[in-house]
Amino acid sequence: MSEPTPWRGEPRQVRPSGGSSSANLADVLERVLDKGVVIAGDIKINLLDIELLTVKLRLLVASVDKAKEMGIDWWEHDPALSSRASRREDDELAEENRRLRERIAALEEHRAAEVTAADARPPAEEGSGAPSPARTREEGDHGAA
Repeated sequence: MSEPTPWRGEPRQVRPSGGSSSANLADVLERVLDKGVVIAGDIKINLLDIELLTVKLRLLVASVDKAKEMGIDWWEHDPALSSRASRREDDELAEENRRLRERIAALEEHRAAEVTAADARPPAEEGSGAPSPARTREEGDHGAA
């Protein structure tokens, strides 16, 4: 393995920090936030042509206005970042609970009506002479022979 070749360029002169460099930084930052910058990369780990792990990295640097213009507003819907989102989530959960309670109540009423109707029917007498439909079919199949 060879040794790295040392850099043979002219030495850089360090400028004292002043107003012009901060103004340049502000201009660059304003331009980046106005236009937006996307950095993307994928990391894949394979073992014998078997993909074990894939990590997809996406970084967007832009102003909030630019992000909204591009259709990106996930921070508005994340309950950890937005109090409006957490209230909206709580309201949706409360509404779902209300609907489920109404359905349970309706099912319980329906079940109670079925039980009451079954209790109100007189019990079938076994020796009443009226054959049950199942017995009639069985006798009809075997009795005709």
